[in-house]
Amino acid sequence: MKIILASASPRRRELLSVAGVDFEVHTSDVEEQVPEGASPEETVKLLAGQKASAVAERFGDCCVIGADTVVVCDGKILGKPRDRAQAYDMLRMLSGKTHCVFTGVCIICRGKTVSFAEKTEVTFYDLTDDEINAYIATGEPMDKAGAYGIQGRGCVLIKGILGDYFNVVGLPVAETVRAINKLTKNN
Repeated sequence: MKIILASASPRRRELLSVAGVDFEVHTSDVEEQVPEGASPEETVKLLAGQKASAVAERFGDCCVIGADTVVVCDGKILGKPRDRAQAYDMLRMLSGKTHCVFTGVCIICRGKTVSFAEKTEVTFYDLTDDEINAYIATGEPMDKAGAYGIQGRGCVLIKGILGDYFNVVGLPVAETVRAINKLTKNN
């Protein structure tokens, strides 16, 4: 059965490839909508579901994977920064604290849907303004939830994690592959 990743994320593509999944990429242009007051878990699951559903409408005979990741610190959901100033504000907020990374995954396979959210706790070192500005100057924070990439230069910001490392990268790959295998064996 053909597997489709409904995401333009190069990190998700890399993780699925490393896991040995044969897939194609077809992104959705869905306008993301989340009800006010939704929890982080609900938010990422809803957004992943919207992406997967939009692509599954075009490829109903395939197994479609949608995913979405957010960073949550002090009760605030941090998506991708709009600009360098917002990236700075996010990194300053994360400095010296433990925050949570949530990734929602929705897999639609011939009318059957599996949806889940994974949570990983990440602790940052205390960061100086110079460290934050130097990291922002690399450009890396600009396309990442919470303004950092654990798998890139942002690794030097991280004091420790509790949970699935790959979830922080953007996809809880082991759980995702297991769900795909379960769905495709039944179809």
